[in-house]
Amino acid sequence: MPNEMPLHAVPLTIEGSWMLHLFWRLDRARWAELDRQKQEEIAQQFADACCDTGAQVFSIIGHKADLLILLVDESLEEVREAELKLRKLAMSAYVSVPYSYFSVVELGLYESSLKTYRALGEQGVAPHSEAWDKAIGETLERQREAMAPRLSAEIPASPYICFYPMDRLRGEDKNWYTVPIEERARMMHEHGLVGRRYAGQVKQIISGSIGLDDWEWGVDLFADDPAVFKRLIYEMRFDEVSAVYAKFGQFFVGKRVPNEKVVSILLG
Repeated sequence: MPNEMPLHAVPLTIEGSWMLHLFWRLDRARWAELDRQKQEEIAQQFADACCDTGAQVFSIIGHKADLLILLVDESLEEVREAELKLRKLAMSAYVSVPYSYFSVVELGLYESSLKTYRALGEQGVAPHSEAWDKAIGETLERQREAMAPRLSAEIPASPYICFYPMDRLRGEDKNWYTVPIEERARMMHEHGLVGRRYAGQVKQIISGSIGLDDWEWGVDLFADDPAVFKRLIYEMRFDEVSAVYAKFGQFFVGKRVPNEKVVSILLG
């Protein structure tokens, strides 16, 4: 209708587990100065700490890093304690951290947001009024209960990982944050349809980092076949939300290092 007020612009979100991606690069020259026994001792201490903290370790392909240490927990304090424990290890003297990424598992609720905002608008409820906040709180609580399994980030056992950070464009010509929420919801729905076609081949975890890190979202993809990362992301580049509004950071691809092999990979 011509006099209809625009819907509230901000989509609702619910948050779950905290995530910290730590990328380590081994100082091979300094490491090589140690005798074999000392290397084994330090590497075993690191492997034990990974077991104790629940850290997932991946060997990164290429020059960007040697290892990805992935820390995930529903408690931010537990993630922080795990990071501090790793920093105190003797191993930390022989590595640098070329990159890290801090975020929280996030589910964007475009469909629920539109439904709730429309209903409140029809009732004449003013945004951010007491009645508004109560209705929003009830919607979020229902969604948290319904999506609880997806909020707890259990890392899949797949051998390969692909991680990358991303933003939505805020350019002079195209700006995601000025597009009406109905249009953003439509584009996100179409974007999601591409991902669903790969449901049997890739598992993903989307985490939000607005206000937490330099990018807005982090994407973790897990698969048995790393070639599927290329196929999925290439196909997604052709949908509107990616082709027009997406900005991507560096991509990191790695292979899982089982706990029993952490020592051997450090010893070469």
